Amino acid sequence: MQIGAHVLPNALFVAPMAGVTDRPFRKLCKRLGAGYAVSEMVTSRRELWDSLKTSRRANHEGESAPIAVQIAGTDPQSMADAARYNIDRGARIIDINMGCPAKKVCNKWAGSALMQDEALAIGIVEAVVRACEPQGVPVTLKMRTGWCAAVRNAPVLALAAESAGVQMLTVHGRTREQGYKGQAEHDTVAHIKSRVRIPVVANGDIDSPEAAREVLRRTGADAVMVGRAAQGRPWIFREIAHFLATGEHLPPPALSQVKGWLLDHLDDHYDLYGEDTGVRSARKHLGWYVQSLALPAGEAARFRASVNATHTIDDQRRVVSQAFDAWMAADFGDRADWKLAA
Repeated sequence: MQIGAHVLPNALFVAPMAGVTDRPFRKLCKRLGAGYAVSEMVTSRRELWDSLKTSRRANHEGESAPIAVQIAGTDPQSMADAARYNIDRGARIIDINMGCPAKKVCNKWAGSALMQDEALAIGIVEAVVRACEPQGVPVTLKMRTGWCAAVRNAPVLALAAESAGVQMLTVHGRTREQGYKGQAEHDTVAHIKSRVRIPVVANGDIDSPEAAREVLRRTGADAVMVGRAAQGRPWIFREIAHFLATGEHLPPPALSQVKGWLLDHLDDHYDLYGEDTGVRSARKHLGWYVQSLALPAGEAARFRASVNATHTIDDQRRVVSQAFDAWMAADFGDRADWKLAA
């Protein structure tokens, strides 16, 4: 799998998710088998570039190459400027967001709302490609199948984007109208793959090794992108990689392994956000982790309550460590009715 001059170790990608795929999460996913990860979207609004939120999203310290940054906006010139801004801060691949379904994004005609205005969408692509080409930085595009079921114009935009110089396409198999509801359909992805020469990545409902294999088979896509299924379960990438290579399932990770990965994730998270914001924003990740474990009745609720009551790094880390130690001491890992969730 290759994007421009960048050769990737495999074809398993981490989806860009606002508030989720920050630097600590991307690093852990790569460590656990993902070959590529795209940042949370960075705004094209210049007046927000110096904000704390944007500075954190543009922080790539210690992250393995290639650094890929997603940008979002509605104006070709500001999007080109945003591409240059992020390249100056380490981005080596620029991804254009035409897939976000969030109302606060679409109400400003950014994200998947751009698919309603094909001329503007391609104008943005052309401007970003012109800004990136002199620096040898490839441009990729992430989009949905269309704005609504009646207008699935992703194939039209895919061909136009390829002609404009985009070097990879990612397609989430839902319309903006669907949001994350219903089932992702990958027939549109297969159709796009049959018509373009650049790599195509399939995204949507890839939540197991079997789902990854089936989507690759049905679409002929060059890679798959995993989003929500990796929340609290970043080891899904090594599970998929092993299954695709051997046809067999990896044994579930031991609780001691999960504990180690989680504590490493927390330490990197605190390093990026500091104590106050770090402790608060870590709670959602901890909730996702505990949701991915088939805990005995009541354990998950007690864990969440304990975590939500913490306000310092030391307290939060202690609660997590003690909880895992208690679960391991109770031999949950060896009981017939206890296992990590599939």
